Parts: sequence; C-alpha cells; structure tokens
Amino acid sequence: MSLHLLALAGDGIGPEIMAATVSVLIAACAKSGTLIDIEPADIGFLALESEGITIPDTVIAKARQADGVILGPVSHNAYPSVEEGGRNPSGVLRKELQLFANIRPATSHKAVPTPTGHDVNMVIVRENLEGFYADRNMESGPAEFMPVPGVALSMRRITAANSRAIAEAGYALARRRGAKRVAVIHKANVLRLSDGLFLETVREVAADFPEIKTEELLIDAAAALMVRDPTRFDVVIATNMYGDILSDLASELAGGLGLAASLNHGKSHAIAQAQHGSAPDIAGQNRANPASLIGSVVMLLDHLGHAAPARFIRSALNAALCDPATRTTDLGGSAGTDVMTRAIISHIEREVA
Repeated sequence: MSLHLLALAGDGIGPEIMAATVSVLIAACAKSGTLIDIEPADIGFLALESEGITIPDTVIAKARQADGVILGPVSHNAYPSVEEGGRNPSGVLRKELQLFANIRPATSHKAVPTPTGHDVNMVIVRENLEGFYADRNMESGPAEFMPVPGVALSMRRITAANSRAIAEAGYALARRRGAKRVAVIHKANVLRLSDGLFLETVREVAADFPEIKTEELLIDAAAALMVRDPTRFDVVIATNMYGDILSDLASELAGGLGLAASLNHGKSHAIAQAQHGSAPDIAGQNRANPASLIGSVVMLLDHLGHAAPARFIRSALNAALCDPATRTTDLGGSAGTDVMTRAIISHIEREVA
C-alpha cells in the first residue's frame, strides 16, 4: 500500500527537523517495504517572499489531496497582518481540513529525567476548531476586535457538535488505551453557558462508556493536580485553549517539549505536527531536537494504518533516546540534530523486519 505525504517545513528550526524526519521516514518505509512519496511545499516566510502569503491556496489544495501532512513549526507571531499575507498555516489547515481533534500525548522516557521524578503517561485530547482562537471560530471575520481605542473584545464559540466530536474521540481513545478514567476539564462555575454546554455534551457521551470513570475538574484545579501528581491522569478531554495550555504543562512534566508529539485529525484528513515552536534563536545551528516531529509522524502512520514503519521508527527513536551520545542537549545529551538523526536511521536499519 503506497503513501503520499505533503511535507511543509515551516520556519526557524522547521527545515532542519523536517529534513531529519523525512530521512527517518524514508528509512523506515524502505525497511518495511512501504512505497512512499513525500512532496515538499513552502509555507511561512519562504511562501510569503515568493507568493505574498504564508500559506498559498495551492498548498491547501495539496494538503486535501495527500494521504497526510507533516507540518513543521511556524513563526506566525512574527508574520505581518493577515491583510498583508501573514496567515497562521497551522490554524488555516486545521480549519480548512476540519481537523477537530488535536491528540497530544505526554509520555516520559526512562532515560530522560522528569521535573517531579514521576513517570508520566497521559494524553490530552484537545478540541481544535473553536474556543478562544480568533482565526478559526467564526465562519467569516475574526473573533477578536477593537471597537474603539483602548477597548479590545474577544469572542469564544462553543458548540454541542464540536464538543460531542471531541468527547467521542477522547472516550474512544481511552477505550483503546484500556484507560480506567477520563478527566474532563472546564470552568463551568464561571463560564456557565459555554463551558456548561461543553460539560453537558461530554456527560452525554460519557454515558456510552460506563466502564470508564469520568472526573470533572476545573482548569485551575487540574493544573495544580497535574503538577502535584501527573500519574493520576490518563486521558484528558478539554476545549481548545485549556487543552493547549495543559498539554504544554503535561509535556514539560514528561521531560520537555522536545519529546512532545501531536496529531491533528478530522474525519478525512490528518496532520503530524510537533507541539513546540520554531525556535528561531537556534535555527541553523544543528541544535534542534527532531524527536517531537518524528514522534508525530509515528502517530500519523498509525492513524493511516501503516503500523510497520511506525513500529520501526518508534523503536529506533526510543533506542536513540537511551544513549546520551545520540540524544540532543535539551534532553541532557550531547548530540546535534545530525547525530541523533543518523543514530535513529542506524537503529532502523539494524531492526528485524
């Protein structure tokens, strides 16, 4: 079965970790006998310079046609205004491809210390299409505006349809993981209508999964409990902004954002995307950790039904992380991007098919 992927390197360290990821992916597919075609396309500052917009319509069309997309980090905070072509490629693709679920595992590695000393193994299931995100929660126009100088307003959309979709995705994932509990994050004591609707909808879905215990937690309490004892969490379901914040917290508790993989998916499309940013301060210095994007590709391969190359990459990445000489400096090792990448490929080539 062949596989056609679109690779969008992005900004900052994006080109470096994309090159590493593509090399690892090609090696794993060769090992497993999987036919693969990886098509590159420019987004971010390169696209802005050549086409006047950070994500051209042609790239969106290619993303729709591909089996999946690998998305590198982007420096969207440094882009010009939307009117000047500075659209956030990540938000645009999530909206255009209707990627309602952002699955963000936080899993510690035995060779990488964690801040609390606890082993961490949880996954944040984050709603991806609404909430306090001005670039994607309205059909037309932004949800953030300034009617008069000195007054800024931001609107949040919460729908029963998207709340149900993310709840169903979260509970189905919990069942596949054999999870005994799901934590549902909200602030319905203050945001009674919007978070209240989310919470009510999730409860309806939870009733279809009686073997799984549901714990409802306020966002502030959840953050405190996560720091105190991250082992109490397994699957966490949250609206967009809460999920975004808690997933970064969970990833740091698991050893750092350098390990933080993620998958955006909808009913028909999926994107592998590292959780971290573009880190322009270390771009071009052979210091970037490719593990997060490589791990995201493992999630994409599993999602698309390509278990063999996913297994090879997962095993090889774990092996490389065990050795400080092949682990990047952010994870306590001494390797550069190139050394870590070659080590992962070497482990893949030595694996038994």
